[in-house]
Amino acid sequence: VQLQASGGGLVQAGGSLRLSCAHSGFTFDDYSIGWFRQAPGKEREGVSCISGINGLTYYRDSVKGRFTISKDNVKNTVLLQMNSVNSDNTAKYYCATGPSCGSIPGTLYVAHYWGKGTLVTVSS
Repeated sequence: VQLQASGGGLVQAGGSLRLSCAHSGFTFDDYSIGWFRQAPGKEREGVSCISGINGLTYYRDSVKGRFTISKDNVKNTVLLQMNSVNSDNTAKYYCATGPSCGSIPGTLYVAHYWGKGTLVTVSS
């Protein structure tokens, strides 16, 4: 199983960025993929999750209406479209996979595999 996050970079506050998680080695229809982030000095937190089984999506409250998670089954990628970003969104973003999305919106119930992160820096 492999996951690789990409698409991070420097973006101005109010701008947009799209992250991509390329995945391989498992059947996405049987799993879920989540985006997590960790800001300097803070704990890792769940951002968004998409179920491969039914396509349902989940978001933490602070990103609802601004971030959109989607999947591209042809390219075996999961995207995170980030709009109207702010300084609170500065973090290293990771994608992970597990059997299902968690009861806390934006998380996985359990993450079995993690990809290397991609750094997002929002400038004011």
